[in-house]
Amino acid sequence: QVQLVESGGGLVQAGGSLRLSCAASGRTFSNHAMAWFRQAQGKEREFVAHISWASDNPYYARDVKGRFTISRDNAKNVVYLQMNSLKPEDTAVYYCAAREGLSGLYTRPPNYTYWGQGTQVTVSS
Repeated sequence: QVQLVESGGGLVQAGGSLRLSCAASGRTFSNHAMAWFRQAQGKEREFVAHISWASDNPYYARDVKGRFTISRDNAKNVVYLQMNSLKPEDTAVYYCAAREGLSGLYTRPPNYTYWGQGTQVTVSS
């Protein structure tokens, strides 16, 4: 089992920044690929960013590429999502997710085994 707890959400004006954190506990964190997803009200959960266990080749959804940065600290069992130049359409509940494995790129929710409870991000115009 891996337990995930997100933090860092909040209310920010358009153009502002937030950094989300996801603290992991349980099974060996470094064996897991990590991702961030988001779900806006009335919409399906969508992929935001992925990072492998070795932090190589982070991958982003087209809508956030160039504005968001995913990173991880395996020593601290934490994954981050730095969000810059936020837009009102970034408003959503943001979830971190984990799946065991040392390779591969996964962008669909069913690919992930463990999920956090989510943190709300609201961007005002």
